[in-house]
Amino acid sequence: MSDMKKNVEDQKNKKISEALEMHAKWHGKIEIRSRPTIETMHDMAVAYTPGVAEPCLEIQKNIEESYRYTRRWNSVAVVTDGTAVLGLGDIGPEAGMPVMEGKCVLFKHFADVDAYPICIRSKDPDEIVRTVELIAGGFGGVNLEDISAPRCFEIERRLKEVCDIPIFHDDQHGTAVVALAALTNACRLAGRSFSDVSLAVSGAGAAGIAVVNLLLDAGIGDAVVCDIDGVMHESRPGLDEHRRRVIARTNKRGVKGGLADAVKGANVFFGLSAPRVLTPDMVRTMAKDPIVFAMANPVPEILPDEALAAGALVVGTGRSDYPNQINNVLGFPGIFRGTLDARARDIDSGMKIAAAHALAALVPDDELSKEYILPTVLDKRVVPAVALAVADAARASGVAGN
Repeated sequence: MSDMKKNVEDQKNKKISEALEMHAKWHGKIEIRSRPTIETMHDMAVAYTPGVAEPCLEIQKNIEESYRYTRRWNSVAVVTDGTAVLGLGDIGPEAGMPVMEGKCVLFKHFADVDAYPICIRSKDPDEIVRTVELIAGGFGGVNLEDISAPRCFEIERRLKEVCDIPIFHDDQHGTAVVALAALTNACRLAGRSFSDVSLAVSGAGAAGIAVVNLLLDAGIGDAVVCDIDGVMHESRPGLDEHRRRVIARTNKRGVKGGLADAVKGANVFFGLSAPRVLTPDMVRTMAKDPIVFAMANPVPEILPDEALAAGALVVGTGRSDYPNQINNVLGFPGIFRGTLDARARDIDSGMKIAAAHALAALVPDDELSKEYILPTVLDKRVVPAVALAVADAARASGVAGN
């Protein structure tokens, strides 16, 4: 083993050891803290019996009062079945718990949203939908997390039908919002109109389909989408209903073949698929000054230096050690903050587009560059800006409750 490879391996092992040590030390990353102080019997009487009966009776008269008298107004359920956890796959609900706790930490740290991990011991969409429906009265919103496709589409759709609170699958829509923000600023840098964008997409899972749909809603010209079997088109057999819905909106040129055919002449590439599937030679066949977003983690579809050497104008990935990280943390905290503040019943397309535009607007013209098209996840302006835009959009579309 070379010295460089040994050093990389040593660093990896050190990070693994540190992660295990700290998780054992934390003994869980979230906890419950009481808001009232209980020091006297009077405190007890107000916070619990007999005083607690009064808000109970008010809520009985009008369930909407639960948002006034309880923490429901600021509470989100982070729901998983553990079937698509990060890059680990189907590891089960208990094994997914550290990730769900981590998500809850991000909710609280960035947006002061109280989030709780709900790890369901079932892969049955009927059971998952029924479970979330039954507990929805204790929450102001639901964040679906790490549920495998295509089941995630059905689960989200059905929950939206039966629940009176917003349902948001972050793997789909959080990714799409940040992707739209990144493309907005990359096009601004390139002087390119959205309506002229010809998009090639590698990946037709939850994230890939959501990104394509939101970009189309935002006005891009066309997209050609590839899954593991190549370009998706109307005459290809064996495609499920979710892919067929995407086909109905895309591939106006009738492209067939593989990824190499999809990217030829395209001026934007989005990868939400697998490592190293985009080659430098493919980038060279794209339109002049192409935009390349290779978001597979931890190894992107093409490494940034390779894409740039092949002629890419702007490159983004999902990694924090390269410029232009496309990270869901830029989206979901502010989206939920604004949704909860407006007491919205849904998170619709207009709210997601508003979130993306607000995020993109945080990079002014005089700071915009090939290596800076998005603010970082630590930029304290992000959540307030996104939250305000989302709340305003919710009120404008009529889904807000206040």
